[in-house]
Amino acid sequence: MALGGFGWFSAMASIVKVVKTYVVAGGCFWCLDAAYRILRGVSDVVSGYTGGSLEHPTYEQICTGATGHAEAVAVTFDPDVIPSDVILDAFFTMHDPRQLNRQGADVGTQYRSAMFYSSEEDKALFEAAKARAEDTWDGDLVTEIVPLGEFFDAEGYHQDFFAKNPGQGYCLAVAVPKVSKVRKVFAEYLLPA
Repeated sequence: MALGGFGWFSAMASIVKVVKTYVVAGGCFWCLDAAYRILRGVSDVVSGYTGGSLEHPTYEQICTGATGHAEAVAVTFDPDVIPSDVILDAFFTMHDPRQLNRQGADVGTQYRSAMFYSSEEDKALFEAAKARAEDTWDGDLVTEIVPLGEFFDAEGYHQDFFAKNPGQGYCLAVAVPKVSKVRKVFAEYLLPA
């Protein structure tokens, strides 16, 4: 059977979905995880640790602040469904990028605001998003834009924590307001109820 040049390849390429993954940190990863999961086009959110020096850190180790890791999420999404700019603008909506090494009562370098790029294209998109956010927030943004090192998945109980523990005190006090803010600002990109 003749494939007709690259016709077969072109047909297959049109079937393959291109997804992107961004790794960002902005306080407790439970909040970022919960807020990203409500957006249409987001196919996966993994809570984890990056930006530090220790191989395979545990939650207890990163909580000391001594490993250099940040609590982060790897957000995988379909840019044909939800634009990259929306993913990045949502990041700057769901946390306060002016707080150095903290988010509210969560204090330490593990709670820093950071974006971890894996390509020069992503770095440019991250810098543009930060510039847009500077027009929204009063004060200087402390968000780091740094190369992505190794990303370590957090322990299983951290994954999709909010959905599994909706009545937990931290979720009610901290995650719910962040999720509500994303719902309000990005209503056109929400998953159907």
